[in-house]
Amino acid sequence: MSNSILKRLDQRLDSIDEYEREPVPDDKLKGWKGFIGMYIGENTAGTEFVIGTLFVAHGVSAGDLFWGLLVGNMLAICTWAFLCAPVAVKVRLTLYWKLRKICGPNLAMIYNVVNGVMYCFLAGSMIAVSATAVGLPFHIAMPTLNDWLPTSIGWVIAVLCVGLIITIIAILGYDKVAHFANISSPWMILVFLAAGIAVLPQLGVHSISDFWSVANQKIWTGKPYPGQVKFTFWHVMFFSWFTNLAMNAGMSDMSILRYAKKWYHGFSPGPGIYLGHLMAWMSSGILTAAAAGAIAPGIIAYHSAGLAGAVCVIIAGWTTANPTIYRAGLAFQSVTPNWKRWKVTLITGLVTTIAALFPALVMKLLDFVALYGLVLMPMGVVILLDVFLFPKMDLKTNLANAANLKFNWAAGLTWFITLLFCLFLNLYMGVEIFFLSLPGWFIAAMLYIGMSVFYQRKYQQASYETAR
Repeated sequence: MSNSILKRLDQRLDSIDEYEREPVPDDKLKGWKGFIGMYIGENTAGTEFVIGTLFVAHGVSAGDLFWGLLVGNMLAICTWAFLCAPVAVKVRLTLYWKLRKICGPNLAMIYNVVNGVMYCFLAGSMIAVSATAVGLPFHIAMPTLNDWLPTSIGWVIAVLCVGLIITIIAILGYDKVAHFANISSPWMILVFLAAGIAVLPQLGVHSISDFWSVANQKIWTGKPYPGQVKFTFWHVMFFSWFTNLAMNAGMSDMSILRYAKKWYHGFSPGPGIYLGHLMAWMSSGILTAAAAGAIAPGIIAYHSAGLAGAVCVIIAGWTTANPTIYRAGLAFQSVTPNWKRWKVTLITGLVTTIAALFPALVMKLLDFVALYGLVLMPMGVVILLDVFLFPKMDLKTNLANAANLKFNWAAGLTWFITLLFCLFLNLYMGVEIFFLSLPGWFIAAMLYIGMSVFYQRKYQQASYETAR
C-alpha cells in the first residue's frame, strides 16, 4: 500500500508543469495580481531584518540612508521594468534555457551551476533568519556578528526543520509559491511597521517632530560599529539599486516575468521594493537601536513585537527562500534535463539547508548580495543584447542553437573578462564591491558586442568555406 501511495505522489508531482524548456502558453499568463503579492512577500522578508541592522552597524547617517534608499530603489524598479520584463515577455523562456540557445550547453551548464549555487546560499541565509526566531522558545544560542560556524546542536535542528518546510513549498511550483506570498505579505508589512512605531517611545520619540533628531542621535548616528566600514549615501544608493541585480539586470527574473501578460508588469516589484527596501529596512534599523544593538533577527523582532514579531521573522524568511529555491531548482534542472523538476528542487533544498547551518551567510549578507549580483550580471547583458540589439546589427541571435555550438566563446569571454576587470578594480584600484556592477555592466556590453562581431564573422567565413 505504501508503494502505491508513493507512486501516486510521484505521478502527481510529475504532473506539475513549469514549462522549464518551452515558452509559457498564453492561457497561463498572469496580470498584476500574479506578481505584486509575490514581490511584496519576497522583498518584505527575512533579509530586511538583517540589512536594516547592518546599515546601523556600518554607521550610515539618517539623511544618507533615506535619500539613498529613495533613489536606489527607484533605479532598481526601472531596471526590472525596462530591462528584464521586456526580454521576459518577448521570449517567454527561463533564463537558463535562453542562455542555452545563446551560449551552448557547455557554457550554459557552467553558468547554471554557478547561478544555482549562489541562489542556494541566498536562500540558505533566509532559512537561517527564520531559524533565529524558531530557536527562541528553546533558548538556542543565536549567532553573533563574527560567527562563521554553527553555534549549537539546537541551531542545527532549527535550521533543518525550517529548510524542510520551505523545500516542500518550492517543490509545489510557482502558483503555490505566489499563493503563499500573497497570503503572508499583508500581515508581514503591518508587523514591520507596527513594531518600528511601537519601540520609538523607548528611544525618546513622543511626537513626529522628535523623530528626525532621535534618528540622527540614537539610530543612524553616522558612527560605525568597531571593525565595520562607514557607509555613505553612495553605499546605500548603489546597494539598494543592485541588491536585486541578479534578478533584474542579471535576467534571473525572466523565470518569473515570463508569465507576465505585458512588459509593464515589470513595475510590479515597486510596492514590494518600497515597502521592503525602504520602510522595512528603516524599521529594522529602529528595532536594532531599541534592542541595544542586537544582531539576530529573531531576538530583534521578539524584543519589539513579542510573539507576532518572532512569527513574522519565520514567515519572512520563508517568503524569500521559497522563490529563491524555486529559481535554483530551475537552474539545476537545465543541467540535469532528464530529472524531474521536483526531484531537482528537493536536492536543491537539501543543499540550501546545509548552507544555512553557517551563520556567516547572514552576518556577511551585504557583501554576499553584492558579490552574487556582480557574478551573474554579465550574462544578463548577453541576453539583453541578443534579444534587442543583435537583430538591428544583423548579428545572429541564439547563435549556439543555430550553429550547433557547444560553447559560445564571445559570451564566455565576456563573462570571464568582466569579472576579472571587476576583480582588478577591487584589489588594485580599491573600488568597493558595492560600486563594481555599474562599470562592469558597460564593460560587459562593449566586450560582447565587439567579440560577437569578430566571432560571428569568423563563424560565417568558416561556414562559407565548409559549404564550398
